Amino acid sequence: MKERIPLYLILLIVGLYALDQVSKWAVVLNFSYDWLRQFSPDYISVLSDNGIMHFNLVRVHNTGVAFGAGNGTAWAPFLFLGIQIVALVWLYRLFRKGFFCTRLLKVAWALIITGIIGNMTDRLLQGFFRPEAGELGFFANLMNGYVVDFLDFSFPWITSENWPLGYHWPSFNVADSCVCIAAGLFVIASFITPELKDKKDNKETV
Repeated sequence: MKERIPLYLILLIVGLYALDQVSKWAVVLNFSYDWLRQFSPDYISVLSDNGIMHFNLVRVHNTGVAFGAGNGTAWAPFLFLGIQIVALVWLYRLFRKGFFCTRLLKVAWALIITGIIGNMTDRLLQGFFRPEAGELGFFANLMNGYVVDFLDFSFPWITSENWPLGYHWPSFNVADSCVCIAAGLFVIASFITPELKDKKDNKETV
């Protein structure tokens, strides 16, 4: 029998997806963007001048994947959109087959699904809201898709030849955070799951 997706996971996915999209559109609608230079001059300083960590709200368009890999290349929107679709189908099939056998694994699954759907929505839609979108065709607008990143952290105490002013972490969003947290939960579950399985097997043999 194939496993069904429980209601609490559906609610978790819907809630985090809504938070991801609302936060991104709040940035898009309130921060200006120089389309010629591909740069936003607007930012909000949330935490600064403490010598430990600076935190700003910014507007960054990322056509690549996490940490800007592939950003600015013509092939990135199509390739990464395809990868996301394949990943969603694969993860869904694994869940239905009962691969995610503990609650921790199920939550991690929900988080990574949320992250994929959140950023995939950007790739599918954001290109159609560019100023020149009305003059371009469907596939051209799809090619211009990008992910909106807005959480920006830097650490002035981490300096080197490459970071004379301090280390700057690549900007990210709620969907990216979901994926990173999911990865951490998968690692934790890899240590917990065998122990739980042994306890279950012992109960069944008693």
